[in-house]
Amino acid sequence: MISVIIPALNEADRLSGLLRALLDEPEKAEIIVVDGGSADGTADLAAPGVRLVHAPAGRGRQICAGTALARGEILLFLHADTRFPPGGLHAIERALALDPAAIGGNFRLLFDGADGFSRWLNGFYAWIRAHGVYYGDSGIFVRRSVHDRIGGMPPAALMEDFDFTRRLERRGKTLCLDQPPLTTSSRRFSGRNPAAIVGEWLLIHILYYLRVPPEILAWLYTKER
Repeated sequence: MISVIIPALNEADRLSGLLRALLDEPEKAEIIVVDGGSADGTADLAAPGVRLVHAPAGRGRQICAGTALARGEILLFLHADTRFPPGGLHAIERALALDPAAIGGNFRLLFDGADGFSRWLNGFYAWIRAHGVYYGDSGIFVRRSVHDRIGGMPPAALMEDFDFTRRLERRGKTLCLDQPPLTTSSRRFSGRNPAAIVGEWLLIHILYYLRVPPEILAWLYTKER
């Protein structure tokens, strides 16, 4: 069974679509929504078949809270603004069953924006994935046994997904599911200068490698928005 862990904070407008897509999948999954203190009714969206958990805000902390309760042999971490593709759960189960050496992976990621920068990001994310780099918005999945052996997702304020995938890549073979792809929102880039976005991305990664505390990285990330 797959346990789907979804950290959410003020995502009422988007979370409902993701939950419908997951509940409509032929494969039955354990769905855990971890609310970080939403004020927009996000927590009220938990329907039959969805487990609601409360945790302090912060994607890393929320993921840890959800994972602690998960019972599946496979863990899937999704952002609340994800558009999950039909057949996505089957694709994960089939890929891991066909390749017992694979320990986890992610989906090919597409951005839903119609602008040139979103189209550029589609190619950029494919390029960095070919070099073993990917993030939580691409739907990270992992065998539970491997997740526990490598120490799980850190309860960090930012870059928790990057930290986790670096350890995952060092542990063994991972997969990138090309079909079906997963779609994420381009809203975080709306109205912003593409060069500034790329510059911020580079700066945060440099500071991460310089061991700047995640709380400062999160402040910089939020400040730019």
